[in-house]
Amino acid sequence: MTKVLILGAGGQVAGHVIEKLSQNNSIRLTLYLRNASHLQHLEGGQIKLIEGDILDGEKLENAMQGQDLVYVNINGQEDVIAEQTVKAMQTAGVKRIVFIAAIGIYDEVPGAFGLWNKQMIGPILERYQKAASLIEASGLVYTILRPTWYTNKDEVEYTITQKGQPVTGTEISRKSVADLVVKLIEDPNLHVNESLGMEKAGTEADKPGFMN
Repeated sequence: MTKVLILGAGGQVAGHVIEKLSQNNSIRLTLYLRNASHLQHLEGGQIKLIEGDILDGEKLENAMQGQDLVYVNINGQEDVIAEQTVKAMQTAGVKRIVFIAAIGIYDEVPGAFGLWNKQMIGPILERYQKAASLIEASGLVYTILRPTWYTNKDEVEYTITQKGQPVTGTEISRKSVADLVVKLIEDPNLHVNESLGMEKAGTEADKPGFMN
């Protein structure tokens, strides 16, 4: 039985992950979010809800107890939340983390798209860069995912790149990101201590198509 804590469980990618994992009887989910009423309909059986702020260190540490893996999918205060999460995991003795960041944190996006990406989300990239550096140096067993710009397309189609390789695709579906997260949770030995860019092939451009 694998016990998984999802931080930021109310997000759209996390929603796809929860839907998939709820069909796997060997996984128990703890969903941590600010407003638990949003997911109240899911509670029971293999799913437990905890309402709380990730910055509440005591509550977060309590939620970590007995978990095998922590999946973090948050927006806002990304570096602070990463620091809190790492600290709580180290205290609780939880080793495995899957963390969603963003492309561009290693200056791995070349050309016009890279410039556009920085202009659009520069401050966010700085926070995610700090978060990734913290996780990489934490001693935890990590996988960091760096998706390019999200679409809501009903498709699972993606390629992955390693840290140090350029990311040129401008789009990826949320379902695609969720697909890889599910694979990492179902097999925690996949992509250990790797930071992976995620993109859909054939979407190379100066910016995502939906921004035109």
